[in-house]
Amino acid sequence: MVRKADLVIIGISVGVAVGVLIACLVFFGVCWYKRRAHLRRCSNDRSSSNIPMRHNGLDSSMDSSASLSISVAINGSDYLPPKPQHSWWNNHKKDRFVSASGIPRYSYKDIQKGTQNFSDILGQGSFGPVYKASMPAGEVVAVKVLASDSKQGKRVSDRDDDEQVLSWEYRLQIALDISHGIEYLHDGAVPPVIHRDLKSANILLDRSMRAKVADFGLSKEEVFDGHKSGLKGTYGYIDPVYISTSNFTTKSDVYSFGIILFELITAIHPHQNLMEYVNLAAMSPDGVDEIIDTKIIGTFNPEEGRSLAKIAHRCLHKIPRKRPTIGEVSQGIIKIKQRRLVKEDTMSFASADFSRAVSRIECQQIELRSMASIDERPN
Repeated sequence: MVRKADLVIIGISVGVAVGVLIACLVFFGVCWYKRRAHLRRCSNDRSSSNIPMRHNGLDSSMDSSASLSISVAINGSDYLPPKPQHSWWNNHKKDRFVSASGIPRYSYKDIQKGTQNFSDILGQGSFGPVYKASMPAGEVVAVKVLASDSKQGKRVSDRDDDEQVLSWEYRLQIALDISHGIEYLHDGAVPPVIHRDLKSANILLDRSMRAKVADFGLSKEEVFDGHKSGLKGTYGYIDPVYISTSNFTTKSDVYSFGIILFELITAIHPHQNLMEYVNLAAMSPDGVDEIIDTKIIGTFNPEEGRSLAKIAHRCLHKIPRKRPTIGEVSQGIIKIKQRRLVKEDTMSFASADFSRAVSRIECQQIELRSMASIDERPN
């Protein structure tokens, strides 16, 4: 039979354990609350100046597109984006707020809640209204909603379904032309020139479908003095290292070119979550086959697509010094084209040899028939 003293000891032990557990829960709760309050204060202290970052794929009720602007502090002419801050809870739910490219993403419900059902309006933009939103992690953002009567993007959505598809041969040649153009800027010009805004919109095609690198408005001579310039360029193509350090080098141009290569391979624009597709494809050996433009599948050698994707992946390496030079990129693309030419020549020679062999056989058959007819004649 259990003694009364034993029951008292058990009761005290259980009480102490429960008390310690409650104390721990209270401690972590207070820490979490203070951390969240600190993030909100930091967010409220930011300047109201904005850097626009466009996103696609939001709920269709937002009239097909929206643009988010994260508030940042501006010092002089330098536009430096803030370091993303998340609470302990949000760090464990990172995929909800940050895309593979590092740019924050929000669900339509969060945006609707943050804008108080689109009632906190800041003003009227050129393409539609702009709303103020306070997001769950404490960020204050501007939500730009495309008006239903806006003609922005209309020409893109009204393209003819019978539009001619760019063949793989053209895509490969365009990639080589662009790399040669950048190679001249980096290695041929004295001093070297950094483009700083390489993107598909700055690539022009002539009537022969040869590519020319254009729009040097942000270009500048390369200076090796550690000078940090203001954040410039186009989101989706900008080197992440440049965003964090403001140091733009020739390897930053190489990164942008890697994005262009994946555009040629996939026919997906960076604003359409291109990097998420690329990162998913990198998880399996044959993942590239899953993201190649479906309109050219069956019309080219998939191995060439994989080879070009390997070059593009090297261009996107997170460590700039491990990225290839643009000259090495050009040589890699040339090798792909050379292998194609060698294979075509081999096939043409094999076809020619086969044709000659068939012709000889036919001639021999004719000669045999002639000899047989002579032998059959009566003496």
